[in-house]
Amino acid sequence: MRYPVALALTLLTETPVYTAALTRIGRVRPARAAAAGVLVNLVTHPLLWWTLRHWTDGPAAAYWTGFALSETSVVVVEALLLCPITGLRPRDPLPWIASLTANAASLLAGLLLGT
Repeated sequence: MRYPVALALTLLTETPVYTAALTRIGRVRPARAAAAGVLVNLVTHPLLWWTLRHWTDGPAAAYWTGFALSETSVVVVEALLLCPITGLRPRDPLPWIASLTANAASLLAGLLLGT
């Protein structure tokens, strides 16, 4: 999958998840919640894409280890980035749950489309 398509798929998948979670549970305005979803992905997605490309030439075990570490890092970074944008605190469970859910949804979408 080419990078622009992967980024578009990520934004189309994760932004609604972030918007729904932050609006309904976190009482963040819908526009701010959607912007937060887009912004955190614009920070993490290029880094994830670049990092994973370096793991594709090695053995499968190395790729899946790198993949797991990279995705875990993305969940952590996105959760932490959500806090100043939305006014939530890092100790609140919502940014962590929203980040994990959004990233799981986009990972599933990517796997279903054969990336």
